[in-house]
Amino acid sequence: MAAVGAAGGKIIYEQEGVYIHSSCAKTNDQDSLISGILRVLEKDAEVIVDWRPLDDALDSSSIRYAGKDSSSVVEWTQAPRERANRGVEHLSSYEAEWDMLNTVSFKKKPHTNGDAPSHRNEKSKWSFLFSLTDLKSIKQNKKGMGWSYLVFCLKDDVVLPALHFHQGDSKLLIDSLEKYVVLCESPQDKRILLVNCQNKSLSQSFENLLDEPAYGLIQAGLLDRRKLLWAIHHWKKIKKDPYTATMVGFSKVTNYIFDSLRGSDPSTHQRPPSEMADFLSDAIPGLKINQQEEPGFEVITRIDLGERPVVQRREPVSLEEWTKNTDSEGRILNVENMKQMIFRGGLSHSLRKQAWKFLLGYFPWDSTKEERTQLQKQKTDEYFRMKLQWKSVSEEQEKRNSRLRDYRSLIEKDVNRTDRTNKFYEGQDNPGLILLHDILMTYCMYDFDLGYVQGMSDLLSPLLYVMENEVDAFWCFASYMDQMHQNFEEQMQGMKTQLIQLSTLLRLLDSGFCSYLESQDSGYLYFCFRWLLIRFKREFSFLDILRLWEVMWTELPCKNFHLLLCCAILESEKQQIMEKHYGFNEILKHINELSMKIDVEDILCKAEAISLQMVKCKELPQAVCEILGLQESEVTTPDSDTGEDESVGMPCPASAFQSNTLSAFAAASGARDDSPTEIAVSPNVSRLMPA
Repeated sequence: MAAVGAAGGKIIYEQEGVYIHSSCAKTNDQDSLISGILRVLEKDAEVIVDWRPLDDALDSSSIRYAGKDSSSVVEWTQAPRERANRGVEHLSSYEAEWDMLNTVSFKKKPHTNGDAPSHRNEKSKWSFLFSLTDLKSIKQNKKGMGWSYLVFCLKDDVVLPALHFHQGDSKLLIDSLEKYVVLCESPQDKRILLVNCQNKSLSQSFENLLDEPAYGLIQAGLLDRRKLLWAIHHWKKIKKDPYTATMVGFSKVTNYIFDSLRGSDPSTHQRPPSEMADFLSDAIPGLKINQQEEPGFEVITRIDLGERPVVQRREPVSLEEWTKNTDSEGRILNVENMKQMIFRGGLSHSLRKQAWKFLLGYFPWDSTKEERTQLQKQKTDEYFRMKLQWKSVSEEQEKRNSRLRDYRSLIEKDVNRTDRTNKFYEGQDNPGLILLHDILMTYCMYDFDLGYVQGMSDLLSPLLYVMENEVDAFWCFASYMDQMHQNFEEQMQGMKTQLIQLSTLLRLLDSGFCSYLESQDSGYLYFCFRWLLIRFKREFSFLDILRLWEVMWTELPCKNFHLLLCCAILESEKQQIMEKHYGFNEILKHINELSMKIDVEDILCKAEAISLQMVKCKELPQAVCEILGLQESEVTTPDSDTGEDESVGMPCPASAFQSNTLSAFAAASGARDDSPTEIAVSPNVSRLMPA
């Protein structure tokens, strides 16, 4: 049964220890602090913000703020001598730290739905409440204060008393309000959050939905404004916290969006043709996948990739094979051959604890056993020094370190839901969970700029499972994060780059499928977001992820092999998607439901075959050469002075390893009777690492 607040309705948010500072200039007694409880309530399709004091023994003459008659739930009546001095500029001039509250009285207006009591008792005389529809802006505290505060300004410029959060901060309140309204920073003052602003980076494609004709539909009840705002809020969270947002499944979000757009008229039960694609693109600003219409893209015709070879995989590398490939001092004798064997078959589980340290760069491949022992000693000392840094922070210190508090809170929440069905992490007070927590907290000391971002626990979990050692797991994780760092940075540059590169590769492999996806507003490939963000961690079983990651860590057979894995999965699903005429929502739902249903060995074979097919192609576009890390070559374009009418990509010579791989595994290629295709590729595709 839902909790019910004092003002009636379902409680969405509740916080005690929220104070009004009513101190006057000549008064220092403790009665100047009015402790109260703040709630956000849902009542009769309306959202109410309600504050009321816990102490009813204070004098109402010291409450502050007044203005003209309000259309909100509360009407404030100001003393005449004060009214002339108030104006619209008051909000920007007000500093809420310790405001001097003067003699002001107020009266309670009847609630908008007519059922609020009209009488006031001594305890409720400090209370105020207002409807969220009347909220204009929220002003936040300056940085560096010991606590946070908020000032609510209503649409008729009535400014309510500053609320000081002595226990906890105001972030949870803001998060709760954002479920119902869109908040964005004021261009003039970043401390001020404006309500329902039309922020282009967030909701540009919905501008027309919230003005004139569509706003009339909302008012008439044909569009559900709350569902629409929920959808906008969720896509805002994708930018802010992509991991959590994608974990809940894209299909749920799009259902809310479509339900809001459809309304009750059956004739409107069709997705608008272009708005959704624009809306999705705003989730990661700067991402443009529809390359054919982008300036600066070459169009390369008649690309024949040739026949795709058949690939078979071998048995996992055994401990015996590993031992045979080491010398008497423990050095690996033939590193490239060992990497090839791992790429083709993975590792036996008994070998992973040792081999992963080499694959991740924790141990140098040419190091001796003695050198590795010394390195572990040094790294152990370094790890525990960093661990001591956060372990030695007292509770009092942590109260003044909001970033560390936030990191700890996020880590504790994530650890408690990471791989809990795995025996290594199941149950209460599991030592594996304690180690997960401690390693992630220590990583915050190692890389304080990045700290902890949701999703990183998913990357650590398999490492700790294999290493069964806190220090080794930490350094392997730090090495893995060096590769994955860009995925978790605030600007999400790594995700933008990978989605653009994936689109380029997929268009080369199957331009027809790409065109179909674009026709369904799915050309942005957002359904691959989770795959890329945490390297397929939620798409395969736990044991399959161990196999997949160790294969990818060999960095064979080319750079960005994980993008070819994405292509292989999408190719496998192409037939069903196209034959069943899946639309935008169905594609998202279908891809999301592939989780735990993908055969890892089959996908590895297909991805390797694609790589060999591309390496053998003599007309591979330059942009694709760059993505796969092949040697650079000239690309002939329609603007070149060769005098030729047709444009083809010049060959990208294969690297030495790729040539060896071809001679060993590739089947003979043959020409295919394909119709000419147009491939849009960018000459400026970002390179994540040197070729």
